[in-house]
Amino acid sequence: MALSLQAPRRGGTAMAIDTFMAYVGVYDSVSDADADYELVKDLHTKEGVIDAYDAAVVERRADGKVKITRKHETPTRVGGVLGGGVGLATGLVVALFPFAAIGGGLLAVATGGGAVLGAVAGHAAAGMSRRDLKELGEHLDAGQAGLVVVAVSDMGAKVERAMKKAKKVEARQLKADTAAIEADAKSAPGDTSPPGGGDAAS
Repeated sequence: MALSLQAPRRGGTAMAIDTFMAYVGVYDSVSDADADYELVKDLHTKEGVIDAYDAAVVERRADGKVKITRKHETPTRVGGVLGGGVGLATGLVVALFPFAAIGGGLLAVATGGGAVLGAVAGHAAAGMSRRDLKELGEHLDAGQAGLVVVAVSDMGAKVERAMKKAKKVEARQLKADTAAIEADAKSAPGDTSPPGGGDAAS
């Protein structure tokens, strides 16, 4: 099975549901979360599967608001439809914190790609039990910063080991229908997200 966040194919038939692992690490500082973000990126680069994961660094500000400061999305997922900077890790953060700010501080619901982001967040939430979502939200609430990584199960143990600076790491299974995500993304109104993924602006 190919290490891809797109649906694995067996016998020419796409599997409807992909099973990923979501890792949520809690940190005392954004710098620690950033350091592990880079380690996770280096891990996937070294393994030759840089397109096989999504990640997002989350900062909890003094006023209690949550901001996504860095993010990596799989550029090849669903034919590049979500290449504008919306991945399952970002979607999961928004599912946990609906009013999370991204990059320059724009609320997710106010960005040009808000409809697409909402669709992905919905799929991320639907792919995990309510109990798991609640526990992950409480987990992130316990720190000043967090790192959310969504990876193929093959890389799970290595991803968890790469999150060295985390005070604690929680792992949960996340199931996603990539075909449905693609359909929802294409039909989402008002998507003006620029092409290409990468880090969010700080």
